Amino acid sequence: MNEKQDSGTASDIPLQLPLFLTDDLVIFPGVLSPVLVQDKEHINLINEVLDTENKLLTVALRKPVRQRTKKSRKPFSVGCVALIVKMSRIPDGSIRLLLQGLGRVTIGSMEMTKDGFSIVRLTHLKAKPAEGIRIEALVRNLKEEFSEIIDKAQYLPSEVKVALINISQPGALADYIISNLNIKPEERQEILSAVEIEDRLTKVSRLVTRELEIIRLGSKIQDEVSSTIERNQQEYFLREQLKAIRRELGEDQEGAEVKELKERLEKFDAPEKVKETAEREIDRLSRMNPSSADYNVGRTYIDWLFDLPWHVSTKDKLDVVEAKRILDKDHYGLNDVKERILEYLAVKKLNPDGRASILCFIGPPGVGKTSIGKSIALAMDRKFQRMSLGGLRDEAEIRGHRRTYIGALPGRIIQNLKRAESNNPVFMLDEIDKLGSDFRGDPASAMLEVLDPEQNFAFQDNYLELDFDLSNVMFITTANYLETIPPPLLDRMEIIKLPGYITPEKVQIARRYLVPRQIKQNGLSNKQIKFTDKGLEHIVVYYTREAGVRTLERTIGKVCRKIAVKVSAGARKKFNISTRNLQDYLGASRILPHLLHRKPLVGIATGLAWTTGGGVMLNIEAISMPGEGRITITGRLGEVMMESAIIGMSLLKSRADSLQIPQDYFKTHDFHLHIPEGATPKDGPSAGITITTALASLFTGKPIRHDVAMTGEITLEGRVLPIGGLREKSVAAARGHMKMVICPSDNRIDLDEIPDIIQEKLEFRFVDDIDEVLKIMLLPQKKGKR
Repeated sequence: MNEKQDSGTASDIPLQLPLFLTDDLVIFPGVLSPVLVQDKEHINLINEVLDTENKLLTVALRKPVRQRTKKSRKPFSVGCVALIVKMSRIPDGSIRLLLQGLGRVTIGSMEMTKDGFSIVRLTHLKAKPAEGIRIEALVRNLKEEFSEIIDKAQYLPSEVKVALINISQPGALADYIISNLNIKPEERQEILSAVEIEDRLTKVSRLVTRELEIIRLGSKIQDEVSSTIERNQQEYFLREQLKAIRRELGEDQEGAEVKELKERLEKFDAPEKVKETAEREIDRLSRMNPSSADYNVGRTYIDWLFDLPWHVSTKDKLDVVEAKRILDKDHYGLNDVKERILEYLAVKKLNPDGRASILCFIGPPGVGKTSIGKSIALAMDRKFQRMSLGGLRDEAEIRGHRRTYIGALPGRIIQNLKRAESNNPVFMLDEIDKLGSDFRGDPASAMLEVLDPEQNFAFQDNYLELDFDLSNVMFITTANYLETIPPPLLDRMEIIKLPGYITPEKVQIARRYLVPRQIKQNGLSNKQIKFTDKGLEHIVVYYTREAGVRTLERTIGKVCRKIAVKVSAGARKKFNISTRNLQDYLGASRILPHLLHRKPLVGIATGLAWTTGGGVMLNIEAISMPGEGRITITGRLGEVMMESAIIGMSLLKSRADSLQIPQDYFKTHDFHLHIPEGATPKDGPSAGITITTALASLFTGKPIRHDVAMTGEITLEGRVLPIGGLREKSVAAARGHMKMVICPSDNRIDLDEIPDIIQEKLEFRFVDDIDEVLKIMLLPQKKGKR
């Protein structure tokens, strides 16, 4: 290290030199820096320089890149002229250089030689002499702090301290220290660009102070870790000595916990692999320190192995007659579900080793999907476990966590089996259509292994890491929608649909189950209150509108609470709840009959829709006004229903001649189609023939029958396609006092699902095309009116 501030002078440095770019190496004046050159382009440059004056311009790139291209080279504006002091060639073709910085320079214009090298014009930068008390203070502080860094840092040899003492020039001191400091290349370049001595010393002092603080903190952490290790080693030696003392005295060297676990292992009934795992974990536990965290993790894992019902199961009661009696007692209706359960029991009785399919109950809320699972468990004399999947997003809730996590536990499948204390419970997975997924995994995919009879005999939880047989478990899932269940998961389940209840069924359910339960819950008795069948029917029709019976039960509970207030006030009489006094307890009915018009009108048709709350009736209205043939559609309709309106409009335009519609009618009028209850979203193709009929009535001026409801999808050819939910829609039509329901011919097979009481009230007309619909629905045009 030269003692001068910059080794080179303006006369020593040429006005132009070849450019040598470095990725992360910044060379300083007066400092020797080793460089390894491997690129072919740079090797040719070095060979050219060695043949001339052994000097080149070193400049660092702003962003080091692995693949250097001309476009990616963005050098800094300040570099350092370097002298090649020593060069040695390596057998692999690369060159090792020892460069000595001569002086700071700024880059000027650049020219390319015929050999492909860059020749750069330079401007030499030389700092003004710096003296004064502040400079001396900065120099002393730098030497003291950097000396401490040399003593504590492992990456600096002791020879650096000797060289530090011999440097007297402030600028040279700053350059030497920064070249040996472990900092980022960008920070080195900042020091190289600082020409003035005081500015350079100030910046280097800040970096040295930061590095010293990091080293001091690292030393403190290392001391703390060393003391902890020493303490643990001391405890280990003391425990080993204690064991040796107990061995000499003839005392049992194993702890009471390990001895207890070994006794439990002898009585443990589980597969051989599980026993081997438990024995291995107990042996590992006996060699651990009871106060360590791993000891508690191992003990918890062993307890889970012992507590799970590997070979524990309840004996099935496969009496089909008794099971039918229990199901009929607990639930009214649901014949399809009951029939499927009885089939399951019959097959299980004839073939005990057969693998049963997974049942999935699909239906609207409140129809008894969850409660029937308890009845199934009671009929089979099995344990019952329920797990709600609504909103579940973490896959670990199904498969469990790895034991690498502190506080890890098995998944909820294994937890519920432990709680059931048997490996063959009735396991109900509620709301499987509401599973979510995010960055924590996809629980629906994890459920595939659980619900596949071909795989679940070897279900592996992440926590246990052992196969658990789930084939004996009777899994039952519930959902409100089929559409949101992933297809692979849906393929593994047998779908059983639970339709909504009709009014007579709701009255029977209320009389048999809901009324007695609410009377008991509200502290009343049958001697104090009585509901008549007409009163219950009035509640169903005029105070509740749902597919299930939850709102019905809440409404009955409201009446019981009103009676409870009167009984608490001293009333002694028996209260009979009928249609006459029902309004005194529930107020005025908010559900009115759906017949908004009592006579045939032009442009108003009655349709049927199917929702999660059951079937509903829709009045579709259409009007015309002078205009240019535009159509407006309102009522918060979905895309499919709006497409049905466009299809109906196009169909009627194509048949204008057969319907006797004037040719200029569509050019001189605007049309507005509206479906009331505009705040309620509506969608689906089943309103196609209803919309088309309303528009046909408007265009022809013929009134529409007001006592007929329609449902069916329409095509551009005029064909009527099948729809779903005919049972629920027919119930809505009967509730609305309709006389006839028009539906597609392909839905004739669904007639068997419609209760007899509904078929007695309604006439079903099955149609194939829109001409049949219009023939039934459109009445003769009034004379003189359009």
